[in-house]
Amino acid sequence: MEKKLYKSGTDKVLAGVCGGLGEYFGVDPTLIRLGWIVFSAIGGSGLLAYIIAALVMPNAPTDI
Repeated sequence: MEKKLYKSGTDKVLAGVCGGLGEYFGVDPTLIRLGWIVFSAIGGSGLLAYIIAALVMPNAPTDI
């Protein structure tokens, strides 16, 4: 089965980007969130990258 990157529908704080990345890479989303905060604090472009990712990444499919 092919792995696809989606925003998380269940593990989200703002838009689900970090939760989706965590599911995709098999890493705890909290670590990705902390990395994103550090990335934002150091260069300031992390916030812009998060907004772009939230707009570009599709929502997770809901199979009812």
